[in-house]
Amino acid sequence: METRIERIKQQLSAKGYKLTPQRESTVRILLENESDHLSAENVFMLVKSIAPEIGLATVYRTLELLTELGVVDKVNFGDGVARFDLRPEGANHSHHHLVCVECGSVEEIMEDLLVDVEKKVESKYEFLIKDHRLTFHGICKVCQAKGVTLEGHKAVING
Repeated sequence: METRIERIKQQLSAKGYKLTPQRESTVRILLENESDHLSAENVFMLVKSIAPEIGLATVYRTLELLTELGVVDKVNFGDGVARFDLRPEGANHSHHHLVCVECGSVEEIMEDLLVDVEKKVESKYEFLIKDHRLTFHGICKVCQAKGVTLEGHKAVING
């Protein structure tokens, strides 16, 4: 974790920012909860437990700065809540997600599935792509095992 924090510190420094204690606390919480897709409020509550003096506005500003710098991705899974997801080091794009509409679980797909699609879009539409996000909404294998299926657009439990 310390190595990753040092690299994030270098990213900030390269853009003229410092890794303040408040920013470092926020980064630590994101690293410790990397697979949880935390909202700003979730991050704030966790940061507050290790840095009681920090304010919600500071956490929001830190998350926005980290998003601008490409350290984190701001994602929305269709529930109206912005969540923050650490971008894997060296990744050129956001990773993809599988969101279960029944239980709300989120699974990550680290493989970039859209390389060929990007090339086609850039060529056909003369559009330079900076990034892309892909989220699949459906029923996870755990819910399927419980008998949940998709009927129309609403999850239904079989019989």
